[in-house]
Amino acid sequence: MAHLQHFGWFFGRGFGPQGWGRPDYRWNYQWQKPDIYQQSVRELEQAGFDLLIIEDALSLGSPETLDLRVNSAYGGPKHDPLMLAPYLFDVTSHLGVAPTVNAGAYPPYLAARQFATLQHLSSNRFGVNVVTDVKSARHFGLPELGHDAAYDRAEEWLGGIRRLWHSWGDGAHVHNVATGQFADAARLDAFSHTGEYFRFDGPLNALPFDDGDPVVVSPGGSGRGLGFAGANSDVQLALAPLTVPSVTAYRAKIHAAARAHGRTPADINVLFVLTPEIVASQEEVDRVVDAGRHPTEEVLRQVLAAQSSDLETDLTVLDLERPIGPGVFGQHVSQGTINNLVGADGDLETDTLRQIAARKARKGRIADKTGFVGTAVQFADFIEELGESADNDGFIINGDLHPVTVHRMLDQLVPELRHRGILRDSFGGGGLRANLTDF
Repeated sequence: MAHLQHFGWFFGRGFGPQGWGRPDYRWNYQWQKPDIYQQSVRELEQAGFDLLIIEDALSLGSPETLDLRVNSAYGGPKHDPLMLAPYLFDVTSHLGVAPTVNAGAYPPYLAARQFATLQHLSSNRFGVNVVTDVKSARHFGLPELGHDAAYDRAEEWLGGIRRLWHSWGDGAHVHNVATGQFADAARLDAFSHTGEYFRFDGPLNALPFDDGDPVVVSPGGSGRGLGFAGANSDVQLALAPLTVPSVTAYRAKIHAAARAHGRTPADINVLFVLTPEIVASQEEVDRVVDAGRHPTEEVLRQVLAAQSSDLETDLTVLDLERPIGPGVFGQHVSQGTINNLVGADGDLETDTLRQIAARKARKGRIADKTGFVGTAVQFADFIEELGESADNDGFIINGDLHPVTVHRMLDQLVPELRHRGILRDSFGGGGLRANLTDF
């Protein structure tokens, strides 16, 4: 039987040139201004989506990939998503917004204060997507850490932020107008933290929260990333093959990680990322899929250029007829991103780059689980099946935050999902955390 699932939107390009490289750009929105994003988030809230996650990259990349990232505006420029968030809160009432934040870039005290401010300004609708990108460290005068060490730093960072958020003890905010006492200093935690990566003092110069901390989102498919999510996250941004066995296995890993840290599976929403291509008819599905079976050399190069940006590794200069090999990627590159390039059945050591690129260019039908091209009815069937058979929590749809993209993906899908009882048609109160736990 169908049941309600949570839905979010992953603002995949980040606060950058929305629609660039497609006819959508000629709608003449100015991506630097808030209007395009405000119009889009109104539509997402109307559609019943719980949250928006805003991708970000602090750096334009390494010198080797700089041209790849800016030439087609795939990896940059990007403006600061924290600065965009208030504009989005201003035009919505229920939608949560979770900008991406690099745990090494914001000192814990500054981060705790900014995040607390946004939580209050938004009536408890703020979230933070915590990432551990280390290649941008040089811009901040920070050492470049290895993969696991970056997670260690993120653990210390987030733990410090939470202690600062709770440095106002019970009863510290007196707010007694009759006596004139606003707060009780004796109930403030003036602690000092000296850790491996950070030094700072409390208490925080911001009010505590009445309805819970900001929501923590995290990606990451490595063992360390899954462990971080189990210990800390309210939402796990999951990348995995979207089959019932794979989704079931992935959820089991997250739930085991949660239990290992004294939490329960109900404490985490595991939301799987997908990029649907929804078309009007089965005939159109067949046409799109058939066109992807024989990609041209130019299409292969475009695929590799886009993948190079995410991987911070220039794949376009490698021999198409040779395997990539595991040693080409730096340890800072997430395993989830590498797995996404290679595919569930691929092998870095034996598959040629041409084979890998051709698989990425190929499109398949959602109806037979070979891809993500389908009609709204077929996508609803797919979502319903994972909800029933894998007890899935929901999905994050990936795309530009552009009105054309939002409507292209959702115009037919939203009514179909609501008809089946899968997508909410109203919100309760209490902000993002309450929305994520109200069913």
